[in-house]
Amino acid sequence: MKILINKTHIINPLYSNLVKLPTPTSISYIWNWGSSLGFILIIQIITGILLASHYEPSIKSSFSSVIHIIRDVDYGWIIRIIHINGASLFFILIFAHISRGIIFTSYRITQTWYSGTTIIILLIATAFLGYVLPWGQISFWGATVITNLISAIPYLGNTIVQWLWGGFSINQATLSRFFMLHFILPFILRAIVIIHLITLHITGSSNPRGNNPNLDKSPFHPYFSWKDILFIITIIILSIYITLNQPFYLLDPENYNQANPLNTPIHIQPEWYFLFAYTILRSIPNKLGGVVALITSILIILILPTMKKIKKTAKTNPIRKNNIWIFFASFLILTWIGANPVEAPYETIGKIFSAIYFVIVLSLCFLCLFWKQWKKIIKFFKKLKTLNINKKIYYNSNI
Repeated sequence: MKILINKTHIINPLYSNLVKLPTPTSISYIWNWGSSLGFILIIQIITGILLASHYEPSIKSSFSSVIHIIRDVDYGWIIRIIHINGASLFFILIFAHISRGIIFTSYRITQTWYSGTTIIILLIATAFLGYVLPWGQISFWGATVITNLISAIPYLGNTIVQWLWGGFSINQATLSRFFMLHFILPFILRAIVIIHLITLHITGSSNPRGNNPNLDKSPFHPYFSWKDILFIITIIILSIYITLNQPFYLLDPENYNQANPLNTPIHIQPEWYFLFAYTILRSIPNKLGGVVALITSILIILILPTMKKIKKTAKTNPIRKNNIWIFFASFLILTWIGANPVEAPYETIGKIFSAIYFVIVLSLCFLCLFWKQWKKIIKFFKKLKTLNINKKIYYNSNI
């Protein structure tokens, strides 16, 4: 077996990257979220291909083809439910994955962080395109609202929107293009995931202690592979429970009505994983400003590598720890606000927490950019405190 591994050019890289990969001993179960995301991505691609074999990208028959998949195709109902809820589960885990990276300073590995950000952008695009395909009421009007945001771009906005639609409104050409892109993007996403893994294996994983990860490492198998397998089994059990007990819990019931351009829903809202950005968008009265804020709310994680001067994790830094938890709380509150209508008090709360969302990240980055100056100031006050203590001791001893 050793001779085969050494001589085979295909098996040897897999063996070194999956079995003998040096991994920091101190990493915990929250480092298993990455492998679970890879597993869900495979499930999404497989179920997506099966659904595409019966789906018709036509504004006249797309809605009925989805009903046909649910009612007439063997096990079509469960394949569609797995695909829909798999998207929600994917976003839950990727938000958790990003949160872990922020807390334990994974953004210090810049190449891996930037490739991961590219994955998030592609994932958001894929999820939005997929939500349009059933051609329900929210699918149609959500696509209309989101694509109309491009018209905020000065001079070229309206031209780009008409080019994207293939006409002066959302029509057959729009649906065909969205279906094509939704089918292609997951394969591009898989390629970026491979690049993400390669950069991670070159630099190595971060660890909860925030110290040099090369000081204490163990082989990936069996110490960490079994933890990955156990976590994936947990994900499968959770997916089965959601699929069989609460299959439509995260879906909007309005989307089970066929798209009608003459009937606008009372409250148009995106899927739950876009609600935080949607709240920020509607909190700014200016259209262009809202679009810029929406894009910035997603791409703001690109500036986190400027904080790599601080090597300690948030667990050992109380100020950063509190700020990060405020940031997470604002994210959850923005998600909740997005599910509510634009009226008092939700509108006011949305504006307040939209400001907090940006201020927290920018303040952390500002602190890190001037970290050396802050360290000098802290040292000065420590010396001043020590001098005052020594003076008091000297004064008391003389008395």
